[in-house]
Formats: sequence, C-alpha cells, structure tokens
Amino acid sequence: MHVLRAVPPMTPRHKRPPAPFPLTVVTGFLGAGKTSLLNALLRDPALAGTLVIVNEFGEIGLDHLLVERLDGDMLVMTSGCLCCSIRGDLIATLEDILRRRDNGRIAPFQRVMIETTGLADPAPVLHTVIAHPYLRLRFCIDGVVTLVDAVNGNASLDAHAEAVKQAAMADRLVLSKTDLLDGGGFTELRRRLKKLNPGAALLDAAKGEATAAALLDAGIYDPDLKIPDVRRWLNAEAFAARGADDYSARVHRHTHEDGSQSEAEKHDVNRHDARIRAFCMRHEAPVAPAALDLFLELLREAHGPRLLRVKGIVALADDPLAPVVIQGVQHVFHPPLRLPAWPDADHSTRMVFISRDMEPSFVETLWHPLTGLVELGPSTCANPLAPTKGGLLA
Repeated sequence: MHVLRAVPPMTPRHKRPPAPFPLTVVTGFLGAGKTSLLNALLRDPALAGTLVIVNEFGEIGLDHLLVERLDGDMLVMTSGCLCCSIRGDLIATLEDILRRRDNGRIAPFQRVMIETTGLADPAPVLHTVIAHPYLRLRFCIDGVVTLVDAVNGNASLDAHAEAVKQAAMADRLVLSKTDLLDGGGFTELRRRLKKLNPGAALLDAAKGEATAAALLDAGIYDPDLKIPDVRRWLNAEAFAARGADDYSARVHRHTHEDGSQSEAEKHDVNRHDARIRAFCMRHEAPVAPAALDLFLELLREAHGPRLLRVKGIVALADDPLAPVVIQGVQHVFHPPLRLPAWPDADHSTRMVFISRDMEPSFVETLWHPLTGLVELGPSTCANPLAPTKGGLLA
C-alpha cells in the first residue's frame, strides 16, 4: 500500500494533474424506480454536463428508451447485465468516452452516472474504477445511490440477496413509491434499512428529498483541494447511535435468556439482511504505517469478498497531523489518500465496516495486536493475531 499525499495548494494550477470526474452508481432492485429518478435528476440544472451510462439487459432493452436523452450525453451498453460483463465492457466504455472527450469529439462532461440493472451487484462497477490504474486517475467514486421500493421493499429484501447487498453498499438510500402507501406503512422498512446501513442517508423521493444536492457529492473528493468533509462521508456518529460500542450486547441477539425466541425474531434470523453487520471501530493512538498495511492485507486475504464497504480515516505515527483516508469494496482498496490536515477536532482513527457473514470480533482481533507496532517495531508482525486488550468502540 502506498500512501498518496494530496497535491499542496501552492502547486501551480497548470502543473496539477487533471481533476478526476465524479462517478455515481445508481442501483436498486427491479421496479424500484431508477429510470424515474434519473429522469427527474437530469432536469436539474445542477446536473448540466453529466454523462449517463445505462444498461440494455438482454437482446431487446427498453430501459434506455424511457430515459430522457440530453443532446447525446447518454450511452447504452448492450452486452447484458452490468454485473456480468463489467470488467471488459465498462472499462472499454469509460476509456472510450475519455478519449473522445480529450479529443473534443463529445461534449466536455463534468460528471458520470451509471445506472445498473435491477439484478446487478454494484461491487464490480466500483471495482472497475478503483482497481484500474488509469481509470482511478480520471474518475473518483462519488457514491452509490440505491433505490428501494417502499411497496415491495420488505419482500425484495426477504427474497433476494442482491437487493440486500445494493442497500448495504449505498451511500444514499432513496425510498420510492411511498405515496402509494396508506398511513406510513413503510415504518418497518425504514427501521430495517437503518439497521442494515446506518451510515447512509435515507431520503423519501415522493417528498422531494431525492434532489441532486442531496444525492451527489457524497464522496471525499474536493476539486479545489481543500480539506474534504470526511466526517460527513464517514458518518461514524450513525453507528454510535445504533449502539455499535457494545458489540457483545447488540449484534443480532435473537435468543432470550431462557433460550426462547419471538416469532418476529425467528423471522428476522431467516432474512438475508440478518447476515449483514454494520459497525465502527475507533482507536485513539497513531499507528505505524506498516501496521495499517498489514491489517488491510490480512483483512483482504481472510475475508475480502465479505467486506461490502470499508471507509476510514487513520492517524499514522509517521505524521499524526496528516491523516490517511482509506476506502475499499470487498478485496479492492483505493490507494489511500493522505490529507494535509485533520478535517475536524477529532484526531482519532475511525473505520466503519459493512460486512456479510463476518463477525466484528474478527476485525477487533486482527486490529489491536497490530497497533503495538508503533512501540514494538515490525518484528511483532510474526504473530498478528495474539490476544490483546481493546474493543470495538463507536
């Protein structure tokens, strides 16, 4: 892992690398209303200069016919579901639009939005940008926007693991069709989504909350090279509100002291989202860069596919006043970004995890022995899983 420093503000503008284009992934299960949301967003003047990539599922695709075209700034991928053909076709598409933009053959877009199919896994889209050495220089992941059908959302989450993963990986959750329900019948769905992904903002489309301003700029990138709003992006406070500081007492405890379970608890165990864990880990003292390297490598090797999202700001011992921002999707991590200063008064390490089929205690067991590298040196890497004091804090 190589830590990248943000370009100093005093660097002459003409010598700076070109600013990467924000890229937003719009996803959601079948019938959630992704096309309707795109139509509404593209009417917003704030999205002028946006290029939209939509997917044509199967031999005859209709979704792209329902999306308003804006002077040719709409591309359609025709080789099937994005999650199946992503690494080849999307790379080629993104490289092609960059060449055409650089050569003046298309309008100079300022932002890219990708709409996945309803059955798509958003992770491969993020992998494509994060892992590709050229694309990650030209694009930055702004966020994942997931639509959830308020009418059928609970049923979709019960029956389809894809719907759960789409919601768990989101930076913004949009409830659609709430106006079709009587008497706020989506209270249970809202509670379920907040438990599944406490760090994501939850917006009601029918109330006009799903605006461009609310959905976009969810990432940490700042084109003016100012200190980004990491606190908003990380949203660790949401995990604290959920009680993430007491793992032993909180994580999906369905069994009562007498061994019995309520009917609601029995049902919850069988739901796909019962496999999801969302938690936050905090550490006060700076850690050695080698410790962070080893922690991320061991975590990826042990449970890479189970790490749906990882976000964090880390204090390193080599320069505690310049923290490092990390973010990853499953086994793929973006090169860490070193900030010139802390974004707020809290100088502690904070990392949030959304995982599937992985207990938070594993992360705790892996992390705390490695923090001793600050005092004890690299030789302690020989036994990274040795017992230690500490715990998951919010």
